[in-house]
Amino acid sequence: MKTPGMAVFKQQNVDDFYEIGEELGSGQFAIVKRCIEKSTGVEYAAKFIKKRQSRASRRGIKREEIEREVDILQQLQHNNIVSLHDVYENRTDVVLILGLVSGGELFDFLAQKESLSEEEATQFIKQILDGVQYLHSKRIVHFDLKPENIMLLDRNLRLPRIKIIDFGLAHKIEAGADFKNIFGTPEFVAPEIVNYEQLGLEADMWSIGVITYILLSGASPFLGDTKQETLGNISAMDYEFDEELFSNTSELAKSFISQLLVKDTRKRMTIQEALNHHWIKPKDTRQAMVKRLSVVNLQNFKRQYARRRWKLSFRIVALCNHLTRIMKKGNKLPEQEGRDCDSDQEEDIPKRRPRGRKRSSTS
Repeated sequence: MKTPGMAVFKQQNVDDFYEIGEELGSGQFAIVKRCIEKSTGVEYAAKFIKKRQSRASRRGIKREEIEREVDILQQLQHNNIVSLHDVYENRTDVVLILGLVSGGELFDFLAQKESLSEEEATQFIKQILDGVQYLHSKRIVHFDLKPENIMLLDRNLRLPRIKIIDFGLAHKIEAGADFKNIFGTPEFVAPEIVNYEQLGLEADMWSIGVITYILLSGASPFLGDTKQETLGNISAMDYEFDEELFSNTSELAKSFISQLLVKDTRKRMTIQEALNHHWIKPKDTRQAMVKRLSVVNLQNFKRQYARRRWKLSFRIVALCNHLTRIMKKGNKLPEQEGRDCDSDQEEDIPKRRPRGRKRSSTS
């Protein structure tokens, strides 16, 4: 059923209306390119989503899933969320014309800084919370909140504006609705996804806890040597605040994370509770001063971030080489499920010091 005012899938050639420029990024079945609207000269981002061509195929995205992403984007208008401008469709692709977010990833921006206080860090976390509050007010769950989907509109400002991107996994879930699925990026998924339990707004809150943990320490709380180990760590709630990594972290910050990384969804902080938490909204000048004097472990953050970017680049090149070899042999490309894990480059990430078992560290 179409939402009133929903974007029309224009059956016209996108090249007639936009000048398509360089590639900005890519995923399993999507490529994002810079583009310029010919009639206005305004820059946008064109997201080319490869459509699944038949029910028998597992390559590409089902059209109904693309429609769901478009339906959701059409409902969104917020300063901290990417905007949808137009939609085109041809035989092989659906092209989403999105607001251009050209400032790069938040974590890339932070990795360039010489120092970062918790006060500064919470200015970015607050923007993420504001965007998620807007989504949750509409009963929309993102389901793939992670550093790669937290972008900056313009990194040249003193306090750049956050933009949450990539709504390929997002769903609108009414209260009490029966919804279960196994999808997302293993490092950031909530226990209820791992255990195939009822899903709701709470899943996004868990992901925010993981993002905050990584931002403050450079370490990833649950990431293991394999996808299976990562999911096992999440289900077992196996994490801690390593003293060496969190030696300069305030108790307020650790309290914020601890109230998000809660297995019982009924006890996990809601978006409003997170916004009112004293780490985000200090109750007095003493708490505000603690935030100002507490610092992010940027040394470890930078080290792990550099390793992560190298590792992701290596995996992309390795995957391309692997597919090229298969094609040269004349074999079919390996079949992949559409959107069960939107980040197909996330698994082999650098490791941090083990605690009785191997544990991973990343930004």
